[in-house]
Amino acid sequence: MDKQKLAPHESVDLHEIINFKTLCLAKSKLMQGLVFDQDLKNLMQKDVEQTIKDLSDLQTIYERAPFEAPVPESRPTPIIN
Repeated sequence: MDKQKLAPHESVDLHEIINFKTLCLAKSKLMQGLVFDQDLKNLMQKDVEQTIKDLSDLQTIYERAPFEAPVPESRPTPIIN
């Protein structure tokens, strides 16, 4: 059976979710250095590990995005003045 492609709006939504999760991952990793409570640090590490797994799952879905737009041979001339 053929893989179903995502609709354009689903692809954009998924792209936004991946960007958001990536930002959250970076923030959690950076904040771990500022936290002194070991329980909170462990919770943040668990969040980092779960987010990495989630991003991996989302990326496999993202491969079904229909982004196959042709690249134009010539580019528009920039407007100056």
